[in-house]
Amino acid sequence: MRILVTGGAGFIGSHLIDRLMVQGHDVLCLDNFYTGHKRNIVKWLDHPYFELIRHDITEPIRLEVDQIYHLACPASPVHYQYNPVKTIKTNVMGTLNMLGLAKRVKARFLLASTSEVYGDPSVHPQPEEYRGNVNCIGIRSCYDEGKRVAETLAFDYHRQNNVDIRVARIFNTYGPRMLENDGRVVSNFVAQALSSVPLTVYGDGLQTRSFCYVSDLVEGLMRLMNGEHIGPINLGNPGEYTILELAKTIQEMVNPDAELVFKPLPQDDPKQRQPDITRAKTWLGWEPTIPLEEGLKMTIEDFRERLENKKS
Repeated sequence: MRILVTGGAGFIGSHLIDRLMVQGHDVLCLDNFYTGHKRNIVKWLDHPYFELIRHDITEPIRLEVDQIYHLACPASPVHYQYNPVKTIKTNVMGTLNMLGLAKRVKARFLLASTSEVYGDPSVHPQPEEYRGNVNCIGIRSCYDEGKRVAETLAFDYHRQNNVDIRVARIFNTYGPRMLENDGRVVSNFVAQALSSVPLTVYGDGLQTRSFCYVSDLVEGLMRLMNGEHIGPINLGNPGEYTILELAKTIQEMVNPDAELVFKPLPQDDPKQRQPDITRAKTWLGWEPTIPLEEGLKMTIEDFRERLENKKS
């Protein structure tokens, strides 16, 4: 098939492209390189079935494809809050443009939505039926509300124009190729531990997250795209850890002498996040397989290599 991946030079997008290329598809990677990086896809640049298009999805584009994985959008608070207007434009206008493309060429469209649509949840763990608790005027709302609107658009295009859609709600994902400066908790702790600086814990560290290794997530996305269910479907690891537990695990693995420092919690930071993945198990036969320590080991190796390359 001809498959378009928006945000394909990014962390998750590039891992997805690796899988699609190995399966022998014709892959188009669309990226404006705001948070994506050429090094993530460099091995495919000369491949006859791979095409890289530098493009910003807030502008329309005409292409012929069978499937669209729509992943383009900065996903970490540091990047999406840096230019909040651009973030919501990417989520709204970018998604509109991609849905318009899917409608014209009759492509199947998968939206990478997010657990952020649940906001700071009052239901735990979060099932897909839960409608969320989002501050629509807060500093995270450019992303949270942007993704909620993207879901609305996907379902309206489906109902009104028969566009074949899939919606994945992605929970915290980690692994090689994460940006070391993206402000997310795994990359922060790993980069800090490797650089021998104190690990920064926000709040008391008792807020929880669930961490899904990137190869598990990609498997879930592909099963959703090629399955019969529209979604939304939660994709994430139901194993729940406090931020403090994560900090101590990484500290042990990298630098047991690193100290922990505590700083105030950012505004609207959710207290708990844990996916209810009953739908993913039932409909897709999917659940994560890679344990946290194993995934962290591969992530730390990748970070170590990149930090050493920077020094040299």
